[in-house]
Amino acid sequence: MSRQRVVIMGAAGRDFHNFNVMYRDRPELEVVAFTAAQIPNIAGRAYPPVLAGSLYPKGIPIVPEAELSDLVRSKSIDLVVLSYSDLPHVEVMHKGSIALAAGANFLLPGPRATMLRSTKPVVAVCAVRTGAGKSPLTRFVSRQLRANGRRVVVVRHPMPYGDLAAQAVQRFATMDDLERAHCTIEEREEYEPHLVDGTVVFAGVDYERILRAAEAEADIVLWDGGNNDLPFFAPDLLLVVADPHRAGHELSYHPGEANFRMADVIVVSKTDSATPEGIRTVESNAALANPNATVVRGALDIVAPEAESMKGRRVLVVEDGPTLTHGGMAYGAATLLARSRGATIVDPRPGAVGSIAQVFRQYPHLDRVLPAMGYGAEQVRELEATIRASGAEVVLDGSPVNLSRLVQVPQPIVNVRYDYGDLGGKLASILDGFLAARPAAKAPARSTPPRAARKRGR
Repeated sequence: MSRQRVVIMGAAGRDFHNFNVMYRDRPELEVVAFTAAQIPNIAGRAYPPVLAGSLYPKGIPIVPEAELSDLVRSKSIDLVVLSYSDLPHVEVMHKGSIALAAGANFLLPGPRATMLRSTKPVVAVCAVRTGAGKSPLTRFVSRQLRANGRRVVVVRHPMPYGDLAAQAVQRFATMDDLERAHCTIEEREEYEPHLVDGTVVFAGVDYERILRAAEAEADIVLWDGGNNDLPFFAPDLLLVVADPHRAGHELSYHPGEANFRMADVIVVSKTDSATPEGIRTVESNAALANPNATVVRGALDIVAPEAESMKGRRVLVVEDGPTLTHGGMAYGAATLLARSRGATIVDPRPGAVGSIAQVFRQYPHLDRVLPAMGYGAEQVRELEATIRASGAEVVLDGSPVNLSRLVQVPQPIVNVRYDYGDLGGKLASILDGFLAARPAAKAPARSTPPRAARKRGR
């Protein structure tokens, strides 16, 4: 019998995970290629044999998504599997239509097929959109759990932008670990804040191996989600962040709406800066789509000890890259702070070079804000050159990473960050209840844990 031929559409993360748990070591299936989107410099590489398994001695090629239609036709592809996140629902169906028109079936993998089961309690923090406030919330949850005497290990959604074989299982405990792993700015933005808090972070490519390594060090595994993707681990408590600045997106993006409907707790973030109408819309949608969820409101507190140095000066605002690009936001904490201090925000576009200039062309909604892009050494150099050419007196760094460690520029760099504000202490109370139901004792290890399973039902 001939093997079913499969193409996995991805962005160097969820696609590899879906392959690992759904398609690796299955002789009746042949994954012909991955297609790449969203992340630069991914296409043209290959998923290496050491990760792909014995059925793929040459690995699996990664090709541009633009080639999908021709690939389906020329390689007689039977099934196209969408495996990346933060897409409008209509765009998901456009991609599905391309696959169908070329003759293939189109699949959206679900939680039961892709979530791994842990031997330890799992708390997962996900979102309905990139840039909703997930990272500050994850740090808050980590602090609360550790304050209750639990050993917490963070497992971050994959960001394998380098040597995939070398990045199969990554453990970060110090800044030196980030240097040794040659982490990009995008990786540092997610890992550094946890390390500053003293929390170990795992990430990589093979999440079954990553989970087993994390379990050995943790009382509780904390899943730190990426974009608006589903968690890779079956959660015992699923927190999902909704953004009232983009009210309605919780029901119009994939797979953010699935997260919204699955959540145990819906955290309406940014309520200190959003409109009452936006907050009401999100909460009304929560009542309709997921009436069993607990809904709490949170704030995002801007922390910037050196903010007074911006008054009356020409300021270049730098914000988190993915939040501004495929997240669709036009501003973040640094922009709000600069406006509140009466600074003059300069336009970085006239001095933008190389791939940074291309980012502005690709995302025309960006105005007087510079996304902290750094998917490789060359892009970091272009980011540095763009900052130098901006004519600013001060750089206001609203990215989660400390840019002063990565770029050498004549302007002083003022760091600003968001911290989660737990309004009324409601989320802390929920976490306390979660811990009270789970005494701090090690769970017995399973000799043969299921490859992928949904732990909790609704």
